[in-house]
Amino acid sequence: MAQTTSNDLTGKLLIAMPGLQDSRFEGGLVYLCAHSDEGSMGLVINKALARISAADVFEQLEVTPIDTMEALDVCYGGPVEMARGFVLHSADYNEGDASLPVNDTFSMTASKDILRDIAEGKGPTQRLLCLGYAGWSPGQLDAEIAQNAWLTCDANSRIVFDLDGAQKWAAALETLGVSAAVLSAKSGRA
Repeated sequence: MAQTTSNDLTGKLLIAMPGLQDSRFEGGLVYLCAHSDEGSMGLVINKALARISAADVFEQLEVTPIDTMEALDVCYGGPVEMARGFVLHSADYNEGDASLPVNDTFSMTASKDILRDIAEGKGPTQRLLCLGYAGWSPGQLDAEIAQNAWLTCDANSRIVFDLDGAQKWAAALETLGVSAAVLSAKSGRA
């Protein structure tokens, strides 16, 4: 019998807590694209890949960006399918079956066409390119949340698209009224 997801967290942000045992998510902020009884899928949005640039991605696809294209960071989206690209973007762009509308604000597209459109200046107004994704089996994410590995908060365009990657984690915490300075990886009793 499949476990029931008690609370649909699709479109929320997952804030990695300091005690999270998986170093791949240390200090991570994940945008949750899907969360259901069948599992969960999200994109880490605050960890830029230093060795891979958008220019590298466009070159590999044999796409020449227009001169006026804004800089585009490439993020570590998660440990699954690291060679595959995912674009988290504003809902003003739709690539048909290749796009997953998450809600009225955000969509996710995993096709080469969106990268070509971005390079030609025809893509979404706001976007974040991620390589790889984070995935959880049915019930796994709910169990991790119950173990206090993650906090959840509402996502907004400012945190997802406008802030520098290093600022996003603390800004997400602030939406909950929590200061990053008061968190500790250790718990104890007084």
